[in-house]
Amino acid sequence: MTMTEQLAAAEIAIPEPARAILRGIGQVFFQENALAGACFVLGIAVSSPLMAVGGLVGSALGYTTARLARFDPGEVAGGIHGFNATLVGIATLFFFQPGAASLALLLAGCVVATLLTRLLRGVVPFPTYTTAFIVTTWAIHALGRAMEAVPVVGYPVLLPDPPLPFAITAVAHGVGQVMFQGSLWTALLFLAGIAIGDRRHAAWVLAGSIVGMLLAWHHTTETTRAIDPERLVDRAIFENIALGLYGYNATLAPIALYLSRRSLVAPLLAMLLTVPLTELVPYLGIPALTAPFVVAAWLVLALGWFEQRCFGEPRGVSESG
Repeated sequence: MTMTEQLAAAEIAIPEPARAILRGIGQVFFQENALAGACFVLGIAVSSPLMAVGGLVGSALGYTTARLARFDPGEVAGGIHGFNATLVGIATLFFFQPGAASLALLLAGCVVATLLTRLLRGVVPFPTYTTAFIVTTWAIHALGRAMEAVPVVGYPVLLPDPPLPFAITAVAHGVGQVMFQGSLWTALLFLAGIAIGDRRHAAWVLAGSIVGMLLAWHHTTETTRAIDPERLVDRAIFENIALGLYGYNATLAPIALYLSRRSLVAPLLAMLLTVPLTELVPYLGIPALTAPFVVAAWLVLALGWFEQRCFGEPRGVSESG
């Protein structure tokens, strides 16, 4: 039995509903694989056990809500209704300390995100990706401040990164920040989980973080300052880059476009678009979250649709030019 077959057998051996819940976490990186989801949970836990619990609770609430609402059984089993709730669970505990207000928002937000996922998938004729998570978390962010939920200043570092060059740190953090974690160890576990699902996807994720880091670095100087896309505080842009805040949207975009159509150009274009979008969204007074990824993917899909409408299917290039 090959390694791939062994991993597939191990994944199938995980009993329900644990398999569907872990697949919901795996779907954050487009992986319908419980082993990938388990790697992601472990990756979050080495940085923040509390947010790992938030992610698990979110996916479990998404699964339970979808089952009670009798959503499509295949989609429920595949984790389709878990990943937005997973991100809501993590994000709520990223922004706010545990308390009556924040926990109430977390529970309600995960249910709302699950229902919104189903609604959007039923009425929108193109991929909705993490839109349900984005909209729900923007509401939680505003409501939490209105309800005077205690904001998070920072979590203690459980496993510090070893001394590494700036570029390696920024690229690793870009992978981890998809789930709000700035840790080398988180990134390694995330990449391992993605590779279990599909090694090409792991390569796209790594390439996206590299491109995001390079593009953000290209036009900066030592005195350049920028708004932190998540915390909405002003700091030196080099700090934002080192934290991976310009890389995480660029890690998701290429997988989304690659799944839509096997291509190099579309994923690369989507990567490039995420960086300026990440810079612009915080000026609206809201966290960027994964909105730059979603908007970039939609723009590239719309461009592809427009190109096909104007020129039809691409033809082979004539030798005469």
